[in-house]
Amino acid sequence: MSLEHKIYLNKLKKEKRIVLFFQILIIIILLITWELLAKLNIINTFLYSSPSNIIKTIISNNYLKHILRTVYEILLSTSLSFIIGFIISSILWSNKIISKILDPYLTILNSLPKVALGPLIIIWIGANINSIIFMSLTISIFITIINLYNYFINTNDDYIILLKSLNANKLDIYKKLIIPSNKRNIISTLKINVSMNLIGVIMGELLVSKEGLGYLIMYGSNVFNINLVLTSIFIISIISGILYYLLNYIEKKC
Repeated sequence: MSLEHKIYLNKLKKEKRIVLFFQILIIIILLITWELLAKLNIINTFLYSSPSNIIKTIISNNYLKHILRTVYEILLSTSLSFIIGFIISSILWSNKIISKILDPYLTILNSLPKVALGPLIIIWIGANINSIIFMSLTISIFITIINLYNYFINTNDDYIILLKSLNANKLDIYKKLIIPSNKRNIISTLKINVSMNLIGVIMGELLVSKEGLGYLIMYGSNVFNINLVLTSIFIISIISGILYYLLNYIEKKC
């Protein structure tokens, strides 16, 4: 390894440390500021809570079953929506006629207000976990299909022409060009998919669930327990952050 290359790698490591340091610092400053405002009675803790109250709420309540329930629903809905979206987008890429037929419908369905469909979903499917998963799917699956399809059709045409000149069929092009050249885009779509499914799951839990962090937010709002609401939101943020860094790690490995 040359000296210049070592210097370059050290520079990259230094940049990563600086970014991580300031990311953590921002969170610490916000939490300390929030706590000080509460301690000095500048803000009303009954309305805005405080980091210390959130910690007390976590300790005094059994959050584990609610966290596990929400995480299970997020992972299940994310897996289903990504697999279904990946299959449908692949079919659309392979058949231009089908893609032209379905294109306006995908746009229309993606633009529908999913929250307004909540009562209908409960009536059709029932007030259970199935309606939560279905609601999450309606929020995420269309954007997954649209994103993946656009990535697939925008693959470099020169490479496709080159493979066709070597007598490659559509399946060869799909396996050896479309998927490998879109690895990063697929992971990016998965990131969006996770965040959309998280929103969908929480929305579903707000409407029908008796367990999960969304249920705790709704219950806390009904009894005006702001500590319970903000604690649940804080835990959701942690789950979102963990999933984000996990997908970042997978992206680097790919």
